[in-house]
Order: sequence, then C-alpha cells, then structure tokens
Amino acid sequence: MENEILTPEIEQTNAGVLPLVEVKDVSMRFRLPTEKIDNVKEFFIKLVQRKLKYEDFWVLKNISFEIHRGESVGILGRNGAGKSTLLKLISGIVEPTNGSIRVRGNIVPLLKLGAGFDMNATGKENVFLNGAMLGFSKKEMQARYDSIVEFAELGRFMNVPLKNYSSGMLTRLGFAIAVDVKPDLLIIDEILAVGDAPFQKKCAAKIEELQKGGTTFLLVSHNAAQVKKLCKSALWIKNGEIVMYDDAEKVSDAYAADCNKQ
Repeated sequence: MENEILTPEIEQTNAGVLPLVEVKDVSMRFRLPTEKIDNVKEFFIKLVQRKLKYEDFWVLKNISFEIHRGESVGILGRNGAGKSTLLKLISGIVEPTNGSIRVRGNIVPLLKLGAGFDMNATGKENVFLNGAMLGFSKKEMQARYDSIVEFAELGRFMNVPLKNYSSGMLTRLGFAIAVDVKPDLLIIDEILAVGDAPFQKKCAAKIEELQKGGTTFLLVSHNAAQVKKLCKSALWIKNGEIVMYDDAEKVSDAYAADCNKQ
C-alpha cells in the first residue's frame, strides 16, 4: 500500500484530478481454526507438529472504489460486513491479502474509542501524545492546545487521567484532536454515536467546515439516518462485497429497506 502526501500541483494530471483514495480489487482473508484449542500450550504443540487446521474466511472480496478530495462518504453495513476491516486497510494498519490501496495525503483515523490514548495519562498529556503520533511537534501542539480543549469542552478535566473519563469524554477529546490537526482524510468508525446530541450537532458543523476546506471525511456506521445527515455519498457493503455506491440518501434508503426485510 502506498501512502503519500501530494500537493495540489502534483495531483493535477492530463487526465484530471487524481482521487484521494484508490481501492483496487482488494480482498482480505482471515484464517480461522477449524477446531477448538483450549490453551496456548496446546496451540504451540499443534503448530510445531503442523497439525493446526484452518478455514479461509474472506471478509472482503474484490472491493474497488475511489474517493475524491473534499467528499464525505459513509460506509454502511451490518455487523460483520467488513466495514471496520476496510477502514483499517485504508488507514494502513493492516495490508490486504490481494489488491492495492493508494492514499494521497495524511490520514487521521478514529477507529476505536480510546485508541491511541494512554489511559493512565491525563487528558493534557494525551493531546501531546496523540499529536506526536500524528507527526506534530510539541511546539505545534502547544499552539493548538487551547482550541482543542475549547472544542472538547473538557477544560476542568484536562489534568485528570483518562481512565476516569466517560466514553463521551473520550469521544470529545479524540474528535477535538482529530479535527484540529486538519487532516486530508478523517476516518471515523462509529464513535460519534457515543456523544450526546449537542456534541453530535457540533461535530456535524465541524465536519462541514472541514469539507469546505478540502478535508475528505469517511464514516463507518450501521445507522442509515446518521449517514444521510453527515455524508453526500455512501458505500453499502454486504457479506464482504459492494452492493451499492451512490448518493447517500439512495444508498441509505436501500440499506434500511434491506435491513427491514430481515
């Protein structure tokens, strides 16, 4: 997988503007054991003796699509459809079994509540920790610190260890850091559902602001109404395959109708 930052001048080619994200014929296989293994010792004995038996499970099958700069795309699908796996592939956390993924720009993934945080450190310490993980210096994060705290509305709690934060407070801090660093691609996996209604409204307004500035937004959800509200396009995945990639309202309605049939 290639992950490179290209300037707008470089992105312009004779064929037009290159997509920010290109996913071509991507498949992802997991190997599942076909028998129950009760402990680590038994696992290693069978591994050495080459007696482990696996079954291939293809969580994604020949997925291809493009996302252009400034778009807001929702990825819909039921639990186990392959949504979160796809985001991990785009984020570069794992490599696909087959196919290729190319991202032109910097990515900020919010894939799991509390991911990238040190739960024993304070909120303030985690701002700088997260910034360093995203490639920002301490000086750069100091310049951003006040606006992050203001957006998260956690001023009274920034010197409190994260292990004492509620899930909503973790969401606020993670999202506040992500949007303040103004990434080319912001990836969010379900976590906005944790925040309360006023914060979700605030997030939606911030996402719209970032979009106008050129940030591309990718949201994974099984909530069709949320995708309709936050995204202009939507990708529906079912059993590891793309069912539909079109206008968010059309895809959301089709997905909701399919869910209601079952």
